[in-house]
Amino acid sequence: MTFDPGTEFDRQLRTLTEKGYPALPAAPLAELRGRLVARGGAMAPPEAGRVPFLLVVARSTAPLEQTVPLTTLAGKSAPGIIDRHYAPGDLERFEPLKTAPMPASDVYLLLDVERGEEFCGAVPEDAMAVVAERGRLLLTMEEGISFVTQHPAALAKNKCFSLGGSRCGDRRVPAVWISRGAPKLGWCWAGNPHTWLGMASAAERLGPA
Repeated sequence: MTFDPGTEFDRQLRTLTEKGYPALPAAPLAELRGRLVARGGAMAPPEAGRVPFLLVVARSTAPLEQTVPLTTLAGKSAPGIIDRHYAPGDLERFEPLKTAPMPASDVYLLLDVERGEEFCGAVPEDAMAVVAERGRLLLTMEEGISFVTQHPAALAKNKCFSLGGSRCGDRRVPAVWISRGAPKLGWCWAGNPHTWLGMASAAERLGPA
């Protein structure tokens, strides 16, 4: 079956609306959809660990405290949780890497997204270096939550993923994994490998023209 990026864009927007995300401005959405459709011929359909694009809403519009509980695992209903090891105020300290400028818009597209299961068992800082060498972008916390929101099956047993695109200046690397039948946003140390954590990445961020 032919993959239609416009139809998938509409599905993702509908998913956000149905889950209770704040209303998004029509003009940027129309621009993003148009830019996406213009590129559509080169896009492969979604797979278990890789998707052609995600519609991402910035934390300034949809805070993690509100969006994480809106996630679920495929076929499950338990809401996502934020790990208790994030101290009060910690989430705000994790910001996008300065080496990868973010779109100015509060809504944008993330292109060619993969959960990076090839890095399961690798030291996170080594995995992040390989991703950078390939010219790819490490996913931020909100991008990782968008991945699970739109494609719950992307988060699977022994195929969870780190989100090295958000850092706060210490050795912690955010990650999303499965806990008690639900997604959990937590963190792991940059030097500690885990057999069940890959390193998620994307090819490009695309904002409205």
